[in-house]
This record gives sequence, structure tokens and C-alpha cells, in this order.
Amino acid sequence: MTFLVALMLADRGELDFDAPVARYWPEFAANGKEAIEVRHIMSHTAGLSGWTEPLPPEGLADWELCTSALAAQAPWWEPGTVSGYHAVSQGFLIGEVVRRITGITIGEFFATEVAAPLGADFFIGVPESAEPRVSLVITPPAMDLTGIDIDSIMARTYISSGLDASAPHNRWWRGAEIPAANGHGNARSVALIQSVISGRGETHGVRLLSEAGVDRIFTEQASGTDLVLGVPVRLGMGYGLASEVMPMGPRACYWGGFGGSVIIMDQDSELTVAYMMNKMEAGLVGDTRGPPSP
Repeated sequence: MTFLVALMLADRGELDFDAPVARYWPEFAANGKEAIEVRHIMSHTAGLSGWTEPLPPEGLADWELCTSALAAQAPWWEPGTVSGYHAVSQGFLIGEVVRRITGITIGEFFATEVAAPLGADFFIGVPESAEPRVSLVITPPAMDLTGIDIDSIMARTYISSGLDASAPHNRWWRGAEIPAANGHGNARSVALIQSVISGRGETHGVRLLSEAGVDRIFTEQASGTDLVLGVPVRLGMGYGLASEVMPMGPRACYWGGFGGSVIIMDQDSELTVAYMMNKMEAGLVGDTRGPPSP
């Protein structure tokens, strides 16, 4: 959803993916980041996959804390050279650029420019009125970091945000805007919104993007073993592209979420498939159901 908003602003001529992030967010230029381009934060190659100083409890609910810390720190690797999944930080990076351009939060922009026109039951920041309809996730086993170098990019990324699968059980989490991690909806709403991609910018009679705006997704930005995910990925402008991990057609893109949710958009088939679950799993790839019963 975060990347869709950025694509919409680019399509309107308000955001240039090849421009430095600092054009829109001057403070971001600190500590050697003046050359980082918007396309780098769109493709997990900016070198900012986590926070150098780990966030305090409930820190993810503090927008100013999260964005100012990212603006102040140095990148963890040379930007643009390799991807490292910006698991939680991506939402704050893109969201702050959106805020600087539009003057409103990404959650507000999404609600008025995406969810409302489509009639989609999806929120970035759950209002109190929707609380009775929230169904809490069943958490997976704790992440096993055994054998992982605690100083590695992978470990630093996951540890720095303090993200815990039980966080959605708290109102502070549900009410905050954490664009990379706390979108709330269901499979129908996710499929409805992302069918804009498989529909080449239009779905259910509502056009959010031009066809050229959607085509930007399929321009490869990175390919190789991701520093955080530890598996081979190909990344376009915001979305994952076909790879050995995700064998799809040339005009298909996807992404997934912590626990096992996934969304796939295939333009050639004009098909969108969304899977959302309550019971979370811990693995990234493979059949997590285990061997078949005898």
C-alpha cells in the first residue's frame, strides 16, 4: 500500500524516483546520504534497513522519533549496490517523503485517495470506530537467531525495531501509522486495492494510475541474495518481481507479510490473488505445513 501511494505521486508528477530523497526531505542528507535517491528507498537498497540506535518500547508509534533517527544516521552499506529488506523502516522513509510532498500523513492520503474511491476496508492506522471488527493474530514461535551474527545486517535490522508479533494486540500499535507493518484489512480489501496493478492502473471503474505509471514497477532495481531476507530476490519499483523464489510471469509482481500473507498481481492473466491469515508462521519460503500424515 505504501509503494502504491508513492507510485501515484510519481504518476502525478509530484515525485521523481531518480531525485535525491533530500530534495523532498532536506534533513535526510545528513551523514553521507545526500546522494540516496527515492528509487533506493523504493527498492530496499538505501542501506537503512533498521535503526542504528534500537528503538524504545512503543517507539514505532512515534513518527518524529522514527523519521528523525533515520534522517540522522549513516547508511549501513553503499546505497544502490544490494538490497536489504527495509522491513519496518521503509514505511517511515517513504511515508515521510509523502508527508513532505502532500502536507498530510500517508495514512490520511491513503484513506482519501485510495481506500475511499475504491470502497476498500483497509486502514493505515485503525480508527476507534473500526476496533470492534479487528481480529487479532495468533503469534508464531519467537524468531530463532541462533547461528546468526548479532552484528550482521540481518540481525541488526530485526532487533533495532523491537518488532514483536504480539504488538498488534495493543491499541497503541493499531492506532499508529507504521506503514510498512500495521496495515489492517482482509484478503478482499487487499485484493481489491492491488487489483489496480493487474488492471494496469484501473479497477472497478476507478483509475488510480496511468498504464505508464504501473509500468514503472517492472523496472528492475535489484537482483541477488537480500542481506536481510537471506534469499534471492528481484525487486522492481516497490514490488517484488519474478525470481527463483517466486516463479511467475514477466508481467507479475508480488509481496508478502510477516506470518505468511501474500499478494500477487499478474497483468497477463488479469488476476490478483491475496492470502491473509490470523495464525502466523515464522518461515519465509517452503511449505510450512510439514510432511503429510501417513
